[in-house]
Amino acid sequence: MIPSNNSLIAFLFSSYCIYLVKSIELTFELQDKAKDCYYENIEKNTSTTLEYQVVTGGQYDVDVIIESPTKEILYRQVKSQFDSHTFVATVSGPYAICFSNEFSTFSHKLVYMDLQVGEEDSLPGIGEQVTVMTQMETTSQDIHEYLNKIIDYQTHHRLKEAQSRKRAEDLNHHVALWSATETVAILLVAIVQVFMLKRFFTEKSPTQIQYKSMY
Repeated sequence: MIPSNNSLIAFLFSSYCIYLVKSIELTFELQDKAKDCYYENIEKNTSTTLEYQVVTGGQYDVDVIIESPTKEILYRQVKSQFDSHTFVATVSGPYAICFSNEFSTFSHKLVYMDLQVGEEDSLPGIGEQVTVMTQMETTSQDIHEYLNKIIDYQTHHRLKEAQSRKRAEDLNHHVALWSATETVAILLVAIVQVFMLKRFFTEKSPTQIQYKSMY
C-alpha cells in the first residue's frame, strides 16, 4: 500500500463484518494473481443479494463467481467493476462467493462486498404479535427501514468518495512525475546548449593556428 493513502486505508480497513439483519459487509484486499473465496450457509428458498464494488487498484475490475453447494455456477462476471445480483437458494448448504485477480500481474485490488441473506428483520417486539400494528409501531418500523436505507446510501457515497480520491491522488502523482521529467529534460537541453555555445566560441580558426605557427 502507498503510505500517502493512510486516510483511505484507515477508512476501508476499518470496514467490518456486520451480522445485523442477516447482512455481511466486508472490505478486503485482493492480491495480484490471487483468488479469495467466502462461504455462507444459506437455507433453501432463501433470497440472497450480493453487491460488490472495486474501490482501488489497476483498472478497478475483478472476476466474480457465485457457486452453489452442488458446484453449479449461479453468477459469473469477468473483469467487472461493480454489480448487484439476487438469487434464490435452490438447496441448503455453503455457497461460495469468489473474487479473482489472477489476470493481474502486479496490481492488487481493494474490494467492497455486501451480502444480504433473507429478508430484513423487523424491530424487536414488532411483528411478533398477532394483532394489527398500531400507528406508533408502523411509524417505528418505517423509521427503521429508512435508517437502514440511509446507512446503505452513506456507505455507497463513502465508497465513491474513496474511489474518486484515489483516482485524484494517482492523477496528481502522474502529473508530478511528468512535470519532474520535463524539468530534467529542459535542464539537460540547457546544459548541452551552453556547452555547445561555449565550445563554438572557444574553438580556434585555421588562420589563427597558421599565424601562431609562423612565430
